[in-house]
Amino acid sequence: MAREILDLHAEVRTGTGKGAARQSRRDGFVPGIVYGDNTAPQPIKIPYNALLKRLKAGRFLSSLFNLKVEGQPDVHVICRAVQRDVVKDLPTHVDLMRLHDENRINLFIHVTFINHEASPGLKRGGTLTVVRNDVELNVLAGDIPDHITVDLTGRKIGDVIHINDVVLPEGTKATIDRNFVIANVAAPAGYVEGADAE
Repeated sequence: MAREILDLHAEVRTGTGKGAARQSRRDGFVPGIVYGDNTAPQPIKIPYNALLKRLKAGRFLSSLFNLKVEGQPDVHVICRAVQRDVVKDLPTHVDLMRLHDENRINLFIHVTFINHEASPGLKRGGTLTVVRNDVELNVLAGDIPDHITVDLTGRKIGDVIHINDVVLPEGTKATIDRNFVIANVAAPAGYVEGADAE
């Protein structure tokens, strides 16, 4: 269930500061910086169209990438920030952090719901109310889960699904100690009114 590690191609960016960053953008790149792992920060530039494609694909901030820079060994990175143009909402700078597979990191992981048809509550017209589409988990960088799964089998109207009800992937744990709500099976409006009338 671990997410596939995708390649992210970049080039070394010579020069720092606003002038060099502007020149990179004029040349069709998005400037960025790679930091962490007790190594000096490395200015880079990523092809604009390739970065935009990755951003549109979703989950960019929770994906591990294999950064490929010509003349340098590949390194695993995760994006910690994407600065955007305030008017056009297009990327203007990216911050990437180096990681080893054994490093632990907090990431928001998508929640997937399965077996809707096996829920008596949903069959009776109840509605699945999702409180959290993503849950922040502490995960191993080398084994980032693609999603966590919530099984709706047997869920009745009024049932509340907490994080402790979910089997988390091995090696992961929630970053919040309390047993927070992920979703619930809410009664349809007519069902509530009928119950009140009785």
